[in-house]
Amino acid sequence: MKDVTVVIVNWNSGKLLAKCLRHLAMQTVRPNKIVVVDNCSSDESIPMVEQIDGVDILRMQSNLGFAAGNNYLLKQCDTEFIALLNPDAFPAPTWLEKLLAAAEQFPDAASFGSRQICHGNTDILDGTGDSYHMSGLVWRMGYGAPNRAHSTKPYEIFSPCAAAALYRTRIVQELGGFDDDFFCYVEDVDMGFRLRLAGHTCYSVPEAVVRHVGSATTGGSRSDFSVYFGHRNLVWAYVKNMPGVLFWLLLPLHLALNLLSIAIFAMRGQGKLILRAKRDSLYGLRQAWAKRKLIQSQRVARTWSIWLSLDKQLIPRR
Repeated sequence: MKDVTVVIVNWNSGKLLAKCLRHLAMQTVRPNKIVVVDNCSSDESIPMVEQIDGVDILRMQSNLGFAAGNNYLLKQCDTEFIALLNPDAFPAPTWLEKLLAAAEQFPDAASFGSRQICHGNTDILDGTGDSYHMSGLVWRMGYGAPNRAHSTKPYEIFSPCAAAALYRTRIVQELGGFDDDFFCYVEDVDMGFRLRLAGHTCYSVPEAVVRHVGSATTGGSRSDFSVYFGHRNLVWAYVKNMPGVLFWLLLPLHLALNLLSIAIFAMRGQGKLILRAKRDSLYGLRQAWAKRKLIQSQRVARTWSIWLSLDKQLIPRR
């Protein structure tokens, strides 16, 4: 088997972190390294795991966010693969084994996603990978659907959900890792898009199973934290990555998505929040455009192949 480092970025995850590490200890294929990058937690999550053998703990001086937290370890990672795991994701014993087997089966793929099932109800899917709509909207495929494995064979997806994913270390390092400016949310889709632009593919691995609580430390998918960072970062992901003619062709649709998002969240009582998210996304456009120039200058994938990878439902739905 290939050598692999498992990285868990932690911030006030409480007892979830210890539970995640107990599941990692039961893997049929043990990772070479398990590293917890702690983003200056103030709870008892780190003291609870300090005595666990085989776990390295890196303490940050502030909360770097998910993207920069993973990058801190990624820059010094020397194993062929790096597996990312959220502290609220509990892998089945064969999780890592199945991901590495898929990596061997598809040597040209750069990333691999898991079949995430809801921790509180294992009959329901938490997702099988990320989908990218031509408007710039993103979602987890299969979220909320019945947990039925229609096939055990890996299949291609746009990008993996980084709550439980495997990457080829060298390739991600060459792309500069995750975008630190995203802080949290959509950084995995942004990475998946950049991998595609660089000519790489991604597979979902149905037999690589994790039970996922989801947004356990950020207040849920509709919390102010999730809405702000998710909808701010959607804009930057589109601006940075949508290639050439597709950028201008789909821009009216992307603008309509943003206006619709403002209306929807205003009706939910989060109008000021969504306006702040969109305002801050505009403040960051100059930097995002500078990144776009570099990304697009190094693009290998043809525009047509990117078009084929996009979800083109007239009305986006999970």
